[in-house]
Amino acid sequence: MKKNNIENIIDLIKDPIITDKTTKNIENNVYYFNVQRKSNKENIKKAIEYIFNVEVKTVNTLNSSPKTKTVGKNKGNLTRYKKAIVKLKDGHRIKLFEDN
Repeated sequence: MKKNNIENIIDLIKDPIITDKTTKNIENNVYYFNVQRKSNKENIKKAIEYIFNVEVKTVNTLNSSPKTKTVGKNKGNLTRYKKAIVKLKDGHRIKLFEDN
């Protein structure tokens, strides 16, 4: 792979999403990531496999709708983001925490 291409692939994954629901799904080899909105499933799969050295079984994505937030009398919109739900093949794990 070219150096420029590798940097583009790595930049697709912003950060993992850590909530109660997502940490429960880690036991089932399902991980959630915040990704760039322009990315597609194939590029997300390549990025996860390259960064974490694992084999991806499936990738599902969803775009969040903008939510309205009210603070006092001011209203504004929270930013939209794209979420990737990644299921790994059996025997592969991503080490997000030290004890997992």
